[in-house]
Amino acid sequence: MAQGLFTTGFTVDDVLAIQARAKAMVMEGKTIMSWSDSETNATKQFAMPPAQVLDECRYALRVLDPGTYGRQRFCSSSSVGSVIEK
Repeated sequence: MAQGLFTTGFTVDDVLAIQARAKAMVMEGKTIMSWSDSETNATKQFAMPPAQVLDECRYALRVLDPGTYGRQRFCSSSSVGSVIEK
């Protein structure tokens, strides 16, 4: 679930750029990169998985520009329970 990480201090253009980069990583299958030579091994893992980045972008775009990207959808539920006394 999105936390609104890209809603403060980011513009719509910033979020669209982040979204494009995450989309490219998903399409290329890049989530972890590693390389090694005879003496050195290195691994790079991204700070946020691309799927989470895309979710955050979708959330931010709806908050920053609801006219273009639609309003946030909220879902609520409630239940009433009863206790039968003996």
